[in-house]
Amino acid sequence: MKFTVLTLFPEILESFFNSSIMKKAVEKGLIEYNLVDIRDFALDKHRTCDDAPYGGGAGMVLKAEPLALALDSVKASVKRTVFPTPSGVRYTQKIAEELSEEKEIVLICGRYEGIDQRIIDLYVDDEVCIGDYVISSGEIASLVVIDSIYRLCDGVITQESLEEESFQDTLLEYPHYTRPEVFRDQKVPDILLSGHHARIVEWRHGKRLEKTKKNRPDLWDGHDLDRRMK
Repeated sequence: MKFTVLTLFPEILESFFNSSIMKKAVEKGLIEYNLVDIRDFALDKHRTCDDAPYGGGAGMVLKAEPLALALDSVKASVKRTVFPTPSGVRYTQKIAEELSEEKEIVLICGRYEGIDQRIIDLYVDDEVCIGDYVISSGEIASLVVIDSIYRLCDGVITQESLEEESFQDTLLEYPHYTRPEVFRDQKVPDILLSGHHARIVEWRHGKRLEKTKKNRPDLWDGHDLDRRMK
């Protein structure tokens, strides 16, 4: 899997690819990345990449010309191109799983009021929204997308870890405990110390149901009744 990211601030992304699990994945050759500085494709000596929007309004918009040249330089028109934006479709685990099947993904990091719509029309395959809120950094939004995808690639983390996470079967993950057995008068549930595997599985499933119903009623309402009762 290769991530090609177009950004005004490559330094924000560089540290991510050189840290923790991602760093190991890169060193093993499981993940490749290419950070493209949009300013390198600006058409003036001041490396201007934004301008005021037509029709008026607050803020600035990323210009079409440098973005198009940057996208052309990485052949984005024949690759899966993703633009994280508050006006996109809600980003889900299902979309992450679909994108993880691609050999390469190109991401555009927006800034200010966004990017020229013609870039979206000409290049973008997926407009995705990471949540119902607005942030100023397209780099952070792109990192959320990247992090959700790369961990699904073969060899990055164990398959067992992936199978028991939140959003599998539309349920949230069960609670976890580790040493010490007692912390500030709070004891680890006895069932987890019992060694009875079948009962532990049953307890964990019940906790997944409880947490989903409490924290994400939207997922609970859409969960199959037969699965709830298992």
